Amino acid sequence: MDHGKILAAAFAAAVLIAAAPAFAGGDAAAGKKVFQKHLCFSCHSFDEGKNGVGPSLHGVFGRKAGEAPGYTYSDPLKSSGIVWTPENLDKWVEGPAKLVKGTKMILAKPVTDAADRENLIAYIQEESTK
Repeated sequence: MDHGKILAAAFAAAVLIAAAPAFAGGDAAAGKKVFQKHLCFSCHSFDEGKNGVGPSLHGVFGRKAGEAPGYTYSDPLKSSGIVWTPENLDKWVEGPAKLVKGTKMILAKPVTDAADRENLIAYIQEESTK
């Protein structure tokens, strides 16, 4: 056994784990409060197929941006190629226009606090799969 290679692999794995965003560690209950505080509910629901001013968030993770059924998206978002992952949603709720120039989404209150975004994403992950 080459202990040097084993140690190098273990070190590399530890670095990757430490560098990964902790979205799964967010607090969904706190995220619900962020969802309310930032008025997300005024445009989005978690009900499948129930679009409002914004598209339904049901099943949002893993979905390509601009593809929720029955919702009319801006051309820049449809052609963005973004797939909704926790990392992309983190960037999105911090400022949609920073991620996609020309999007029609305007946040009433951008989520600038990283902990709030982490909690919000945990809440969306939990609710979007019910």
